[in-house]
Amino acid sequence: MASSAATAMLDDGSVVNKVFYNEAIVRKFVIAAIIWAIIAFCLGTYLASELAFPQLNIAPYFNFGRLRPAHPTAAVFGFGGNVLFATSFYIVQRTSRARLFGGRAWADFVFWAYQLQVANMCISYLLGFSKSQEYAEGEWHLDLWLAVIWLSYMTIFIGTLTRRKEPHIYVANWFFIAYMSMILILHVGRNLCIPISPFRAKSYSLFSGVQDAMIQWWYGHNVVGFFLTAGFLGIMYYFIPKAAGRPVYSYRLSIVHFWSLTFLYVWVGAHHLHWTALPDWTQTLGMAFSIMLWMPSWGGMINGIMTLSGAWDKLRTDPGLRFSVTAVAFYGMSTFEGPLMAVRDVNALSHYTDWTVGHVHSGALGWVMLVSFGALYYLIPALWRKPGMYSTKLMEWHYWLAMTGIMFYIFAMWIAGITQGLMWRAYDSHGFLQYSFVESVAAMHPYYVVRAIGGGLIVTGALMMAYNAFRTITTSDESILWAGRRTAGALAAGE
Repeated sequence: MASSAATAMLDDGSVVNKVFYNEAIVRKFVIAAIIWAIIAFCLGTYLASELAFPQLNIAPYFNFGRLRPAHPTAAVFGFGGNVLFATSFYIVQRTSRARLFGGRAWADFVFWAYQLQVANMCISYLLGFSKSQEYAEGEWHLDLWLAVIWLSYMTIFIGTLTRRKEPHIYVANWFFIAYMSMILILHVGRNLCIPISPFRAKSYSLFSGVQDAMIQWWYGHNVVGFFLTAGFLGIMYYFIPKAAGRPVYSYRLSIVHFWSLTFLYVWVGAHHLHWTALPDWTQTLGMAFSIMLWMPSWGGMINGIMTLSGAWDKLRTDPGLRFSVTAVAFYGMSTFEGPLMAVRDVNALSHYTDWTVGHVHSGALGWVMLVSFGALYYLIPALWRKPGMYSTKLMEWHYWLAMTGIMFYIFAMWIAGITQGLMWRAYDSHGFLQYSFVESVAAMHPYYVVRAIGGGLIVTGALMMAYNAFRTITTSDESILWAGRRTAGALAAGE
């Protein structure tokens, strides 16, 4: 593993020109990611329980309307964002053989400012501040502050690349640059507004009506496309080869994957607005580009999975690698399901139903969460100079709890969504709707209970990871090695 002491050592033990890596900032983001993961998963599980048991809606701060936006903020920007900051800062230093640009103080500013930003966003939702685009209250100043943080982050990352000692820019960094650049464009474009006063939280948006809807889904789907896809593909392209001890299956395919994905993704947001007032040509454009996006997405999936060629046996003994490879399989499944749901006739059945919720979480939990856990299980022992995680057995339990929770969640939502779609479009012999809306809500109860159980399993696994990480950081190397030998013996005995 690489050292930030007098010399930097590669995994093969070779010394690299006395590069002093800034690993302290990466450690901070790793710890923050674990904390935000637990917060986000607990919020999500409680929200799922509120839908199954409405009496859990406790006004004013813990009702569904206020908790609902806090959950994706904690999950996407809290957990996912900290994972992306940690991995991008770790990867860019090693692939460039250069210390982070700007010094320790600038990186620390980005860390603490970002944590404050995400916390402020969550708290503002719980206090009742929300943002409709025509008349916003409570967020324009937070939007401005986030832009400052993001520009600082990009400057550190790109500045590190400019001082690299390697002439080649590794493909993971390409994906990180794309995600950083596009998120800045999206953030600024989506939040263009006119504040009433520098001293007031209220502002007026520059968009309204169908233009506002188009801007919303240009923003919304490209946050998925670049924050939750391109950024985490950068993680995949670094940590799967490192954990497997194999080069990327096809570097040429990774470049094709990058350029086709970054070009196609920006056009697909309109598929969220089928059967609305949006012009038909715009809806068709979004559908067409969504279908084309399936091909580069599966190219990336094949590239990630085939990197294990010659190293498949490591899946049995390395749960961290198993997290990452399973995540790539979910990436392939989600990027097939998404274009399918973008087809207008399929969308007529699926949209506004819980099928969409299931699709989102098969990507968010199956792809983003699992690949994040795989990266974290690699980073924790590497950053704290440990021979491995404290307990491989706990990693195994975490993997199966996470997988079971995901299966409970997405299968329940798939069934619920298709049931909703069919009930809403069912007519009796007289041409009237066969079911009232409240009947479709009542029919969802068992599926919502199953979803809440799945969320509980995911929370349990995350708590196991947090305990495992704590023990890894605080336990001596000798104890970890002894536990590793014991686990290896159990595996050899077939236990």
